Amino acid sequence: MPIDAAKALAAEPRTGEITWDHKDVQLYHLGIGAGTPATDPDELRYTLESRLHVLPSFATVAGGGKPGVTGGLSMPGIEVDLARVLHGGQSLALHRPLPAAGTATATNRIAAVYDKGKAAVLVLRTEVGDADGPLWTNDAQIFIRGEGGWGGDRGPSARLDPPAGEPERVVERHVREDQALLYRLSGDWNPLHADPEFAKLAGFERPILHGLCTYGITLKAVVDTLLDGDVTRVRAYTTRFAGVVYPGETLRIRMWRTRESTRVAVSTVERDDAPALADTIVEHT
Repeated sequence: MPIDAAKALAAEPRTGEITWDHKDVQLYHLGIGAGTPATDPDELRYTLESRLHVLPSFATVAGGGKPGVTGGLSMPGIEVDLARVLHGGQSLALHRPLPAAGTATATNRIAAVYDKGKAAVLVLRTEVGDADGPLWTNDAQIFIRGEGGWGGDRGPSARLDPPAGEPERVVERHVREDQALLYRLSGDWNPLHADPEFAKLAGFERPILHGLCTYGITLKAVVDTLLDGDVTRVRAYTTRFAGVVYPGETLRIRMWRTRESTRVAVSTVERDDAPALADTIVEHT
C-alpha cells in the first residue's frame, strides 16, 4: 500500500533550520498580488523594505517553502504520485508577529492520516520557533486521490454551517495571468501550477493557481479591508480549499465580521461564483 499510516505517524519528526530576509517577504507579497498601485502607501507596507511588515501567511513559505506541502510526501510510510495530490486545507496559528528577517528551527511531522474512502488525507504539521520561543504552527491537509479504502480513521469533518446574513464587506481581486509563475518562486515548484501537460495529466484544462496563493490573497484582503492594514492583529487563519482557481480569473471575497474573528467565503467571478475557499476563519484582535 502506498500509504502506511502507522509508519507515517510513528516516524521521527524532521527538524531543520530555515532562514528568510526582507527579499523573501517582498517576493511573497508580490506573489499574492501586493504592489498595485505600486506607489500606494498601503501597498508600500508590503513592498518597500524600509516600511515592511509581514503578512502572517508568509509563514507557509518561509525558508523557501521547505518544509512545505510536498515535503510531507517524502516522509516514511508515504509514497504517492504527485499528480494525484491536492492541497485540501490549511490552518495557521501565530504565536507572535513574524519578523521581516530571521533564522528559526522548523519541526515537521505527519500529525494524522485519515481514510476518506476514495482518498487519503495527510495532516502535515510544522512547528517553528527561534531563540525567543515559538513563532507559528502550520497544519497542511494534503488530499491524495485514490489512496483511501484501507479501513482507517475517517477523521473529523471540516465543514461549517454557512455564515448567516449578508456579508459586511465584499471585495474583488484579479489574479494575474502570471500569478502562479511568480508565486512558485517562493518555493512550491509543483509543475501542476506551471506545466500545461502535467496539469492535463492531473485532470485540469490548464495550470491552476496554488491554493496557498489564494489563501494569501484572501488574508491580505481581510487585513486591508477590516483590520486597518495591521498584520499584528491576526491570531490564526484556517481554510478549506473548495475548488480551483485559474490564473487570469477574479476572486470575489465575502467577509462576515464578529468581534474576534471574520468568516470568509471566496469564489471565482467568471465561473458563476464557483467556490474557491470555504469554511474560512480569520481570528484576530
